[in-house]
Amino acid sequence: MEELLSTVLIIFSTSLLLFILARAFYTLVWMPKKFDKELKRAGFKGSPYKFLIGDFKEIGRSLKESWARPMDMNHQIVPRAIPFVHNAVQKHGKTSVLWIGAQPRVIISDVQLLKEVFSNKDGCFQQIQVTNPLLKLLAMGLSVLDGEQWMRHRKIIVPAFYMLKLKGMIPTFSISCHELIRRWEEFTSPQGSFELDVWPEIKNLTGDAISRAAFSSSYEEGKIIFQLQKEQIALMNEAAYSMYVPGFRFIPTKKNKRRMYLNKKMKAILTDLIHRKEEGMKKGELSSDDLLGLLLQSYREGDSTKSSALTIDEIIEECKLFYIAGAETTSSLITWTLILLAMHPRWQEEAREEVVRICGKNPADYECISRLKIVTMILYEVLRLYPPVPVVHRHTGVQTKVGDLSIPAGVEIILPIILIHHDPLIWGRDAQEFNPNRFSEGISKTFMELFFPFGTGPRMCPGMNFAMIQAKMVIAMILQKFSFELSPHYIHAPIAFLITLQPQHGANIILRRL
Repeated sequence: MEELLSTVLIIFSTSLLLFILARAFYTLVWMPKKFDKELKRAGFKGSPYKFLIGDFKEIGRSLKESWARPMDMNHQIVPRAIPFVHNAVQKHGKTSVLWIGAQPRVIISDVQLLKEVFSNKDGCFQQIQVTNPLLKLLAMGLSVLDGEQWMRHRKIIVPAFYMLKLKGMIPTFSISCHELIRRWEEFTSPQGSFELDVWPEIKNLTGDAISRAAFSSSYEEGKIIFQLQKEQIALMNEAAYSMYVPGFRFIPTKKNKRRMYLNKKMKAILTDLIHRKEEGMKKGELSSDDLLGLLLQSYREGDSTKSSALTIDEIIEECKLFYIAGAETTSSLITWTLILLAMHPRWQEEAREEVVRICGKNPADYECISRLKIVTMILYEVLRLYPPVPVVHRHTGVQTKVGDLSIPAGVEIILPIILIHHDPLIWGRDAQEFNPNRFSEGISKTFMELFFPFGTGPRMCPGMNFAMIQAKMVIAMILQKFSFELSPHYIHAPIAFLITLQPQHGANIILRRL
């Protein structure tokens, strides 16, 4: 009997070992070689696959070298912001391939091919699959969904961002802006000036505005959610830049326990908020004008069948996404706008003159900011040079073609928007210069096909108007109260970190009260 058990155990162990080895060979050798052969046959150029590590060493080295030193005070930021993508395109062309471990990443920086990917409605190009369970704790809302699930969420969420409803949120934005201005005025020295790193200030402002806009009747709890999500993002940054080992999330390390606690805490607060909001709206005691109310109202007024209504968990994920997509991207836009206006005082003065002429000394309202042509031109030019999300990713669900290029199923596509925005063949010899005049006629039909800071096609960001309204209001109110210039301590060092384009060493400027 013992010999039989021993034999069975040996057979089982040997079979398991052979299965693991076969799986490893399939994943780390056979599939990468197959991808490599198919992509090269299709016309993609790049370094050959290196067993297990791919281009990890080269990517790590390029990031380390680029981020180790600041750059000159100019806007040629692509080599520093996305060095490994820039290097691959320079070396192998606009349709190239690099390897993240055993997984190929196809880079498409040809504008016509990129537009083809963005505009595809067949579902061939899906959102990237989040495989690291730790990253899934951030948010699993609209931006990572596909197919019918994405269509269902988008149908409910988009009405919350209609301009008429956003117009009603202007007073809410104004409160957050007023508090920022009041705090900055208290910083003013007897000489009338002070130095400030505006990056964390603006991040707090946009988080505050999101809290008010999303949960107006429960603003204090909204602020707690923002602080919890901010800490979660910091922890997730570490997870994003390290290799995930399956099962690691179950190991009770200090950081893992903190991640789980933050997720559990946010979910508990949001669940309570949603239930109270729904009950209050039914009784007519609570307004439906904030984002959470509009989200609940949108799906109730639409097709409220069981299959199309959002579950509590789905609404929670969308609320978490408000903070990431709303606060992180909008704070990037506003911060880079302040930096560039400090770099270019002539444009700062022109913008201020326009704000004073149209708004006077009154707080900016919707009628005022909707007439700010120069401020809008400046924001568009900042979005061109410093897009909040410089690189967008897609995933091929099935084998498909882009132009004449055939891409196998299971390949991630890197779409470097920032490369298109800086291309002199598209924007002219002054492509690397700050020139808001190029948008003097707004976003013309020509520019619309070349300019996509919020994406384009079916998956264009629904919060685009939300971000632009916030940015116009903040910039207008700051220009009314302060002039500003770059501090001698400012270090120009843009980096594409995790999702957004950020100032690596902060955004120190000197403000003078007017």
